[in-house]
Amino acid sequence: MIKFLRVTLGKNQGQSVLEYIILTSLVGIFCLIGIKTFGERVKKRIDYVNTQVTKQIKIR
Repeated sequence: MIKFLRVTLGKNQGQSVLEYIILTSLVGIFCLIGIKTFGERVKKRIDYVNTQVTKQIKIR
């Protein structure tokens, strides 16, 4: 009985690791999709703010 429980628990640990790998992979894929989708918009806004700040600050 104890041997059966050890084998069963051992299989669950492997399954948990696999689920963790799948979950982290999906999070990474969603992050890449988000960066690809919104990255250009964010870059344009940062560039706009940068030009506005540069116009307002007078450098001697």
